[in-house]
Amino acid sequence: MKWEIGFSKEAEKFLKRENLRSETIGEIVKFLKRLRGESVSVDVKKLKGDWQGYYRIRKGKVRIIFELSFEEHFVYVARIDYRGEAYK
Repeated sequence: MKWEIGFSKEAEKFLKRENLRSETIGEIVKFLKRLRGESVSVDVKKLKGDWQGYYRIRKGKVRIIFELSFEEHFVYVARIDYRGEAYK
């Protein structure tokens, strides 16, 4: 099954500014492979508090915050930013 990836306006701005689109999509694809049971190394964590229901992927100093819709096979990237600013 194919998954679609959508980005918020804020995430799109960061991707354009930092030129990280292919790396970001690559990390999300790794996570989806991990969900299927493949042995792939990706640093992912389920978030709590204000971001409950979201996941984060850590790639160096950059954090990718996203949510999944299993029914629609859709990944919505809500925020991408550097470590200190991502959760604000």
